[in-house]
Amino acid sequence: MKLSLDGLTGKVVTPYSKEYEQARQEWNRAIQKFPIIIVYCYAVKDIQNAICWARRHGIGIRIRSRGHHYQGYSVGTGVLVIDVSYMKRIELDESNGSVFVQSGIKNREIYDYLGARGYPFPGGTCPTVGVAGYTLGGGWGYSSRYMGLGCDSLTALEMVDYQGNLCKADDNYNPDLFWACRGAGGGNFGVVTSMTFQLPPKVTRVTLVELEYLNAAPATMACFLDIWQEWLVSLDQRMTINVSMYNSAEDGMGIYGKGLFYGSAAEAAQILKPFELGGATLSLQEVTFLEAVQKIQDAYPDSEKFQSTGRFVNRKYSMEEIEAIVELIRQRADGSVYTAVSVYALGGKINEIDKKCTAFYYRDAAYIMGVQSVWEEDRYASVNRCWLNERFQCLKQLTVGSYINFPYNCLANYEEEYYGGNACRLQQIGRQYDPMNVFSFPQAIQ
Repeated sequence: MKLSLDGLTGKVVTPYSKEYEQARQEWNRAIQKFPIIIVYCYAVKDIQNAICWARRHGIGIRIRSRGHHYQGYSVGTGVLVIDVSYMKRIELDESNGSVFVQSGIKNREIYDYLGARGYPFPGGTCPTVGVAGYTLGGGWGYSSRYMGLGCDSLTALEMVDYQGNLCKADDNYNPDLFWACRGAGGGNFGVVTSMTFQLPPKVTRVTLVELEYLNAAPATMACFLDIWQEWLVSLDQRMTINVSMYNSAEDGMGIYGKGLFYGSAAEAAQILKPFELGGATLSLQEVTFLEAVQKIQDAYPDSEKFQSTGRFVNRKYSMEEIEAIVELIRQRADGSVYTAVSVYALGGKINEIDKKCTAFYYRDAAYIMGVQSVWEEDRYASVNRCWLNERFQCLKQLTVGSYINFPYNCLANYEEEYYGGNACRLQQIGRQYDPMNVFSFPQAIQ
């Protein structure tokens, strides 16, 4: 039976629309889901109308900014997708040191806007990731150790709730909702329409860091990881970096890292000296912040087919454990073109905030460790997912919880895994702000 679209506003796309096939796609092309309606919203009223229409017709809702959810929870089969990617206003208020962004803004757009004016921003790495989804999940990026997570600069937001009402959340209005949205807000509680961030100080130059070992033997990878875990203990907080130990169909096994240092190239070189293992290549470029993030973002493909996950590390590993981690990528799955174990530095400003002060719980972790596999042909999807799940079970024994922005659909007790000791409070807030469970999706806060 064909549904009446009366009451919906904005740009409405259905399976009968010529743009439907493109509109339903996520960045992760391994996700193939088929919503019955996609509403591209231009204004808050379009969101309100979509929520009321979906509730009236008993249709599930998914919320999408830029479509980068690793598991595709920003889309779904048989649901209405509220897409806010057309809501792209940015307003800078230098007098009070803030920037207002609507929830359709992506990393590249906020970087271009602020970077052209001399400001950095603690955003993400991939250019087309939505700033809203990134921030609501906590938000790790190459400025995190120096400026904190993305959510740590958030000072206010506006959200449409399950009844279609627009509400504000900050330290004074709905403070419990504001607390929850700093680390657990993606898809939960309501549809975020805008966010306000505190501006960081202007910077003239930063150092773009690239570290590479081509044809790295497993022993080199093990040595690197051992140095990494000791190096992080006293690392200058101006440095944030992530490094992948990879096995590529094209390039074989190697190590590649990238990051930002808020200081000179000479200082960065001294900080990175412990990694001068045999075969290491270090590139340090002093550039503007905007030039640095443009170089980082230009390396990303337009889309991928992958499965990936990330866990928190809160202790040092023995050499036997390190060798077991390296062994995870010695053999790629059939059809895999790239596998990696990646590490993302935490610490610095991140762990200066208590884990109970925001919904992002794992602030005392030393770093995030993730494993991934990338494939190109659909027929290899199942074997690659099985490959990853086997390795995830190993990684889980060595780590303490999962990062919500690197979600994994096979997690048991996912609320505890994502939110740790903050899970119970988040459930209470969910009951308060969405008592009808309107914003439900796989791995939503129950």
